[in-house]
Amino acid sequence: MRAFMDKDFLLESDTAKELFHEHAAKMPIIDYHCHINPAQIALNHQFKNITEAWLGGDHYKWRMIRSNGVPERLITGTDSTDYEKFEQFAKSLPRAIGNPLYHWTHLELQRYFGITKPLSEKTCKEIWDECNAKLATDEFRVQSIIKRSNVKLVATTDDPGDSLEWHQKLAQDNNSGCKVVPAWRPDKAMKIEKPDFKDYVQHIATLTGKTITTCEEFFAALDERMEFFNQMGCKASDHGIDYAYCRIIDQGKLEQIFQKGLNNETISEEENEAYKTMVLLHMAKGYAKYGWVMQMHYGAIRDPNSKMFKILGADTGYDVIGNRPCAEGISQFMNALNERDCLPKMIWYSLNPADNAAIGTAIGAFQGPEAQGKIQQGSAWWFNDTYQGMIDQMTSLANLSVLGNFVGMLTDSRSFLSYTRHEYFRRIMCNLIGGWVERGMYPNDMEFLGQIVEDISFNNTNRYFNFNV
Repeated sequence: MRAFMDKDFLLESDTAKELFHEHAAKMPIIDYHCHINPAQIALNHQFKNITEAWLGGDHYKWRMIRSNGVPERLITGTDSTDYEKFEQFAKSLPRAIGNPLYHWTHLELQRYFGITKPLSEKTCKEIWDECNAKLATDEFRVQSIIKRSNVKLVATTDDPGDSLEWHQKLAQDNNSGCKVVPAWRPDKAMKIEKPDFKDYVQHIATLTGKTITTCEEFFAALDERMEFFNQMGCKASDHGIDYAYCRIIDQGKLEQIFQKGLNNETISEEENEAYKTMVLLHMAKGYAKYGWVMQMHYGAIRDPNSKMFKILGADTGYDVIGNRPCAEGISQFMNALNERDCLPKMIWYSLNPADNAAIGTAIGAFQGPEAQGKIQQGSAWWFNDTYQGMIDQMTSLANLSVLGNFVGMLTDSRSFLSYTRHEYFRRIMCNLIGGWVERGMYPNDMEFLGQIVEDISFNNTNRYFNFNV
């Protein structure tokens, strides 16, 4: 019987062990999509305890604890202590056998805190005290955590209306050894159906010093913000869409819909799709111009539990995988960009694992010489970044495209202790590739295999985004 999460955790062959220990493990990290707060990096934040570092804002953990019948007050409530929240996590975790949270949690305990004992109700107080003692030291301030994690670049998620003041501060004063750049996330500019759309347009107008009364003026103001983001080192956009669509309209119809949004009038589904399509088409021209990567995340049914949404708001662990057909929308949208000669580098992520093959074939229809793997299938995302989910995504990508050009893993996290997710991914990748070699499905050329592993772990990402780190 193997020891629990030992040095060869998830590595089932000699080839896999060599690929991981001699190649993947030594590679730095580029976290090209996450939701961490740049202010906490700039201020070199120190966490008051492990609950703040682990459970604050982590809807993965909240969802798991809820599934064990724990009252909400002991998960996100303001009338419970941090220790009570941590205790409920410790009680719930041992029942989550097979859940990546179990592995993530113990990788973090091992790599950051040197704790090898499993977290449970029995070990809760002991681990609480040990983690908190270390978190109180300078070694566990945010910049030190980043540095010891060998992270070379972090791309945060930022609205066009953000000032990027913390990125400016980090450009001048940063001891983490890590470059921090913004990523353009213009979801609010697309949500014309929302009652606060007019307020957002006014915010952009104030920020740019422009008067915005038409869609053309709004687009021009967004272009100005895009130029500023580019000057601040932005290399990627990120779009969260419910499903993939492509509904092209003329300028007159676009203006009519924009005015309805400013007046808070009802927007039909067709009008909503049309406006969002035109925003995406317009922005993609800028991405192509600046050489940015256009990331497209789709497939989530957001906040279906209306009762809890009213209490807790968005991003609190109540989302569901959607299953609307999207292959046609993906293909039509890339075709529209291609016809306009403004198809940027793109990464498509679906929350529905049933879309793996559809994405794998769609990206193959629009590749170009601008980059190896110009159009990518994104890593297993959100509900899919599990042991089996990663295997399925990489296997599908290998079946239908070129796995060696894959840009690899990201954390998509709000936690500074999540960088071990890159290790988790790399172990799974090395075991998958190693298994193919052991079964005689690929030559035992360790020099070339090692290069593939190092490329997927770091080099491909660095080249593809032009990060130059």
